[in-house]
Amino acid sequence: MLRLMLKKALIYNLSNMELPKKYEENMRILLQEDFDAYEACLDKPMYHGIRINTSKITVEDFLKINPFKLKRIPWCENGFYYDETIDKPSKHPYYYAGLYYIQEPSAMTPASVLPIEPYDKVLDICAAPGGKSTELAARLDGKGVLISNDVSASRAKALLKNLEVFGITDYIITNENTYKLAERFNNYFDKILVDAPCSGEGMFRKSTSMITAWENNGNQMFADMQRNILSDVVKMLKPGGMMVYSTCTFSPLENERSIEYLLSLDENLEISGFDKYEGFDDGHAEWGETGNADLSKAARLWPHRINGEGHFVCLIKKKENSDGFSSYGLYNIKKAKPDDTVKAFLSRINKKYDYDRFEINNDRLYYIPDDFPDTTGLRVMRTGLYMGDIKKNRFEPSQSLAMSLKKNEFDNVIDLDIDDERVIKYLKCETIEAEGADGWALICVSSYPLGWGKLKNGILKNKYLTGWRLMS
Repeated sequence: MLRLMLKKALIYNLSNMELPKKYEENMRILLQEDFDAYEACLDKPMYHGIRINTSKITVEDFLKINPFKLKRIPWCENGFYYDETIDKPSKHPYYYAGLYYIQEPSAMTPASVLPIEPYDKVLDICAAPGGKSTELAARLDGKGVLISNDVSASRAKALLKNLEVFGITDYIITNENTYKLAERFNNYFDKILVDAPCSGEGMFRKSTSMITAWENNGNQMFADMQRNILSDVVKMLKPGGMMVYSTCTFSPLENERSIEYLLSLDENLEISGFDKYEGFDDGHAEWGETGNADLSKAARLWPHRINGEGHFVCLIKKKENSDGFSSYGLYNIKKAKPDDTVKAFLSRINKKYDYDRFEINNDRLYYIPDDFPDTTGLRVMRTGLYMGDIKKNRFEPSQSLAMSLKKNEFDNVIDLDIDDERVIKYLKCETIEAEGADGWALICVSSYPLGWGKLKNGILKNKYLTGWRLMS
C-alpha cells in the first residue's frame, strides 16, 4: 500500500511539474508548434532500459535466459526497455553477475555512435558513474586501452565498481583535470567520448531536482565548463581519430554552439554523420552562430518524439593528414615476483599470465596489460586488474578477479541454478551449504561468476565483497 501511495505521489508531482518561466520561453522559441507535445510528455512516466554486457554474454544468449519483459531499443543493438512496474533488474542475480547495465535509453546513444575498433586507445573524459565506460570497454573486449576519467574521486568509486562488475581488465581510472591529461596525452587517443557536464534540461522528467539546479545555474556556467574541457580534449585526439560530444540538455549554447567552438580550435576537425533512427531530430545550423550546415549531422533526441529522455549527440573526426606528434611513454611496471602462495593460486586459473606484468602495491597484486601508458604524476585510482591481497602464508583473491573470469577458467566451481535459493543467500553474504572440493571455489549463477567462497566439509565460507551485497 505504501509503495502504491508513493507511486501515486510521484505521478502527481510529474503532472504538476512547473517549468521555470525563462526555460519555458526558451523552449517555446525552439520547439514552436511542438512545445505543447513536449510539455505534455513531462506528465508521462520516463522509460527504463538495460544494456547487455557483450563482453560476458551475447545478446542472443542473454535472451535465452532473460527473466524480464523486454522490448528492443532501436538505436542501441544491445539495449532493451523494461517495465519497472513489473521487473526489478537491479535486484536480480544477473545484475550482480554483470550481465547488463541499467541505463536510461537515450543515454545509450553516445557510446553506441563511437566506432570502437580492436586495439583502440580510448578516453572517456567525464566517465562516472560508468554507463558509457562499461560499453566502451565491452566493445574493446580486452584488446586496447581505456582511460576513464572523472575529476571527482568520490564519483569515480561508482565508476570503478561498475567496471569491476562488468569483468573489465584493461583500464585505467584517473581523477584529473582535463588540462593535466592533455599535457600527458598529446595526440594519443584513437577515440574520445565527451559526455559533458550540462544543465540537464533533458532530464527534467527523470528528476525534478534538475529543475531547481537549472534555476540556480542556468546554461552559461555549463557552456564555459564545456569549452574548457573541449580546449583540452582536442589536443589528445590523434589524426584519423574520432570523438563524440554529447549532453543531456536542449540548449543550443551547450550543443550546436559548443560544437562550433570545438571546430574553431582545429581546422582539421569535421563533423561526421552516423545512423539516425525514427524520431531523431537533426542538429540545427540556424541555432548556431556560424551557419555551418554540417551541424545537421548531429542528432537531437526529444522526449516527445522518442521513447527516452532528452539528448544531443555529435560525432567529430580529425583528418588523417593532419599533423600529429605524440609524446608518451609506456607504463613502468614495478616488477614483483609473486611468492609461492600466489603462484599456487594462479596455477588453478586456466589463463596465461606474463609474470613480468605483475605489480605489488601495499601487498595488493595487480596485473598490468600490454601497452598501458605512463601515468606518473597523475591521480590514479586503478591501473589494470586488481588480482587480490598477499597475506602471510596465503593469497586472498579479489572480487574483481572473480568477475573477470569465465566458469571454465577456474578449477573449482560451484554453479548454482537461477532458482536456487542459495544464490540470494550468497549475494547477502550468508553462509551456504555446497558440494565440492575443500578450498577456494568460484561461485556462479547460470554459469556466470558472482564471487568467491571457501569450502570446507560442505560449508561455504562466504567471500562475496560485503560492499556489494544484496540488500533486502
